[in-house]
Amino acid sequence: MYIKRNIGWGLILRYAWKNLIFFTFYAGGIFCLYHFLGWTFIDIPFQPLSVIGIAVAFYIGFKNSQSYDRFWEGRKIWGGIVNYSRTWAIQVLSFVRSDDPEHDQKIHTQMIHRHIAWINSLRVQLRQPKSWALKENRLVEKVFDKHEERNISCNEAYNYVSMREFSDLKKRVNPATHLVKNQAFDIFELKRKGIIDGFQEDQMQSVLEEFYNLQGKCERIKNTPFPRQYGYFSKVFTWIFVLLLPFGLLDVFEDDAMATLGKVEPWYIFLMIPFSVLISWIFTTMETIGDNSEDPFEGRINDVPMTALCRTIEIDLRDMLDEKDLPVGVLPKDNILY
Repeated sequence: MYIKRNIGWGLILRYAWKNLIFFTFYAGGIFCLYHFLGWTFIDIPFQPLSVIGIAVAFYIGFKNSQSYDRFWEGRKIWGGIVNYSRTWAIQVLSFVRSDDPEHDQKIHTQMIHRHIAWINSLRVQLRQPKSWALKENRLVEKVFDKHEERNISCNEAYNYVSMREFSDLKKRVNPATHLVKNQAFDIFELKRKGIIDGFQEDQMQSVLEEFYNLQGKCERIKNTPFPRQYGYFSKVFTWIFVLLLPFGLLDVFEDDAMATLGKVEPWYIFLMIPFSVLISWIFTTMETIGDNSEDPFEGRINDVPMTALCRTIEIDLRDMLDEKDLPVGVLPKDNILY
């Protein structure tokens, strides 16, 4: 998630430089055909083009609204994970009580650390790219490669579970699911030994059920691509508009030159190049914004900052255990909070 109030032009150009170069040469080529080769017939009336532009703007607006809904739902889900994680720690600490404080402390640490393993495993599982995931240009991808946010999900559990449990997780397709399952087995054992009663068992199992619900909601967003009929045709319609735009601007600047100067001046018509580049960049940027919000768990610039949220949960839960040497919060990298 990008956290700086204003987006730097360096980052903007990482996304836009190819389009800006293309739009400049494209509009310049059309001007050369019009002015130097005398192809005055290539100008088209701007009125139908303006209708296309309005339709494209509405279509992009709809797509961006739906894309943002996917991001916001993902953020709300992780807000629920934060809240229920604290609830889980409180239940473990207050329900698991026996005549052996050392045994209690061991169980508290085991169950809370396993939960920290779960949130981190879930985070990395969600960051694994899908076949339909957005592919950026090399300059943008360099940013993500430099920050190294993609790794094998079960490795995140290494520091929080026993070696026996970790060895089992490495064989699993979905390590996060098995971590919650192991929590349920521990609750069953605590009930069997009489350390917790039936009501407490039910309360703790309900929280585990909510963890599965939240994980399932994340996986639903992750495994369901944004409807391609909206994503694909938004891009098609945008490019139809921007490719026709320079031809329509020839007509606009022709008429304006005649009205202002009384004749068609080449330098005046030349102004259509920067205006064409500017309008084309605005429309393609609007379209790209929607693309970048479709999949909120990819670990990109505008995605849910799961790494920071996992660290926040870890700090809170380990602090509840009265542990020392707590980790520090995750800091943004290049103004991006992961």
